[in-house]
Parts: sequence; structure tokens; C-alpha cells
Amino acid sequence: MRKSIARPGTFQRRRSTAAIARSAALSLCAGIMPPDSAPFVFRALAFLFFLSACVFFWFLLYRSADYSIYLPLPVPRVGSSSSSSFINNHRHATFTRILPSEAANSPPENEELKIERVLKDAAMEDQTVILTTLNEAWAASDSVIDLFLESFRIGDHTRRFLNHLVIIALDQKAFARCLLLHTHCFTLVTEGVDFSGEAYFMTTDYLKMMWRRIDFLRSVLEMGYNFIFSDADIMWFRDPFPHFLPNADFQIACDHFLGSPYNVNNIPNGGFNYVKSTNRSIEFYKFWYSSRETYPRLHDQDVLNIIKFDPFIMNIGLEIGFLDTAYFGGLCEPSKDLNLVSTMHANCCLGLESKLHDLRIMLQDWKEYMSMPPSLKRSSQATWRVPQSCNIDALLSIKLFNSKAKYIQTGAFQRNETGVYQS
Repeated sequence: MRKSIARPGTFQRRRSTAAIARSAALSLCAGIMPPDSAPFVFRALAFLFFLSACVFFWFLLYRSADYSIYLPLPVPRVGSSSSSSFINNHRHATFTRILPSEAANSPPENEELKIERVLKDAAMEDQTVILTTLNEAWAASDSVIDLFLESFRIGDHTRRFLNHLVIIALDQKAFARCLLLHTHCFTLVTEGVDFSGEAYFMTTDYLKMMWRRIDFLRSVLEMGYNFIFSDADIMWFRDPFPHFLPNADFQIACDHFLGSPYNVNNIPNGGFNYVKSTNRSIEFYKFWYSSRETYPRLHDQDVLNIIKFDPFIMNIGLEIGFLDTAYFGGLCEPSKDLNLVSTMHANCCLGLESKLHDLRIMLQDWKEYMSMPPSLKRSSQATWRVPQSCNIDALLSIKLFNSKAKYIQTGAFQRNETGVYQS
């Protein structure tokens, strides 16, 4: 009977892959390379490479996960001044670190928390912020927003105010453009309302946009922030703060200034105002917003012209101040002396192209003035070359028509010899 002899080749085939890898690794370490072991060495190296890739993949997955999102937020002491900012900062850090699939399924950050974070980052030491609103039509390249920001950069010590400017985007395209141009941006999209296009004066979209702005500004006051609201078609040339009234709760620019900042017959323009956060100003903004239902066909500025005489204003003790057009001018009533002007508004102007045309001339006038030697500036009678494309007479006719209808509707006012309505 013949004895069976195990052949070396058969024995090698029955060995496990792990054993082969270990044997090959030991052989390599010892500098031994049997002539028939090359295929097994390559298999061993492939196995080790695959194992390393798996370990590296799981390491990356572990590092990218943030398990703190599944834990409750630590609760700061009740009444702590840092409690709201603590929660806000913690949420912001968490949402930016989680995996994309988790972020898409996470609930959106509360709107009030988002605006509080933006306002806090932009606020001055006294909790004052500068606000403007922006829609797609004014956000286009080389449009109103570019000229607005340029005015801060070429103004007399106004560049620093850009650190405190918050741009409130009324649609997603305006928000995207804001992120390209500026640091402090916030989107305020109203469901079911499209604010992206050019809103012509007194159209339905225009009225909705103006009243949405009033309601938003009320919420800013309730958060404890003072604000300067400035339309984006207002050019900033000097620091406006030295010309604000020290004790007024609510201060507003004028289309027509009658000489006294406390004369309620001044014709205000809602495009520029400085408001302190007080109980009086908050109640006033609530009253102003609710008055849209009493006067449904009027915009916020015309409604203000009515309610400024209302006994409610006196009852809450609100101090209203009207800003002198010598410092806060506009195309309705331009500031005559460039040595005094702080801001200039492209008001009394219909149509975006006309507005852009006159704004560009306005900026050029300012650049030429700033290029003069100081002595020549002081003695110069330099003034504006605008309005040009803006047809002031046409717009004033529209405003006069609206004013007549408004005052006839209320029955509370009459027109005097100078054409100014009074109680």
C-alpha cells in the first residue's frame, strides 16, 4: 500500500489569507523572499492597503460627526445678560458643524435669534445700528446698493459706519448679492409676497413693502436697539449724529422743512429716521402700523402725516423731531451748502433709471468738492447739479393729489395760503 505524501503546493493552498499575510510580512522584514512567494506578497500588500483605507474612512467619519447636537443645551443662569447670546452662539456653532444631510433636515434657526445675532455683531457701543432694506431691483450690479456703499467710502469720515450697517434683504437674490458686498446681511422674506421687482410709488407692492418695513423696525426697537434707518438711495457724506436732537425719541428727515425741528407741519420723509428704543417709541410704532387699517390706501409716510396730530402721541409723551434739510437734504429740497450736508436723498424721483442717473451725478459732485483745498472749500459756493433726470414737478403733483385726497378723507385739516396743510 502506497503512502500518500502531502505536497508543498497543496499545503500552501490550504493556508488562510491572514496567515499568508503574516508569513509574507515576516519574510519581508527578515529580507527573505522565496522564489515562489511573489503572488502571495502582492495579495498581502493589497489586503493591508484595503484595511488601512477602511480605518482611515471610519476615522474621517468619526471626526465629522458632532454628537453634541443630540444633547440638550446647557442652561445658563436665569437673568444672565449673556443667556440669549450664549444660546445663539451655541446653536450657530452646532449648525455649521453637523453633516450636510443632518443640516438639511434640522429645523431652521428662529428668525428673531438670527436678526439678534446680526444686530449684536453690528451694534455700536450704545446699541445703535444703521439699517437699510434691499430688494433684487436695487441689488443688481452697478445699481443703487453699489452707490449707497460707495458714499460711505468717499464721505468725510463715514467709512467707519459700514461696520454698523445691516442690510435687510427682502428676497433671496438681494440676500445673495448682499453677502458678496457686505458683512452684516439678513434676509426678511415675507411668505406669499414678492418684493424682488421695482416697486413703483403707491402701487400695491410699494405699500406692502413700506408697511413690512414699519413692522420690522418696531421689532428692532423691542429688542433694545436704537437705529438709524436709511433708504439705500440716500448718500452718506458726513457723520449725522452731531445734528440729531438730544431729547427726541423719534427724528425724521423732511421733504419740506419749515424752519423749526418741532413744527409738526413739517412734511416728513420716512426714508431717513433716527429712533431711540424707549417704551414711547415702541408704542408709537405699534400705533403707526395699526393705522394702516384705518387708512388702507395710504402709505406709511402719508399716514404719519395724519397721526402726528393724534392725541395718542401726546398721551404717550413721544418727542418728535424733524431734521433740517440743510444737513439732511434731498432732491425735493436740496441742501444748498456742501460744507454742511450730512446726507442727500434721491427722493421726489420716479423710475429707477432716473434715480441712478442723478445719484451718479450727486457722487461726482461730492468727489469734486472733496478734491478742493480746505480753504477753497470754506469759501466755495459749490452746490449740486441735481436734479436732472428726476422730474420733481411730476412727483410733487402726485404727492399733492394724494395729500388732497388724504386730508379730505380725514376731514381734520385745511390748507393755508402757503400750500401747507395744518390742523
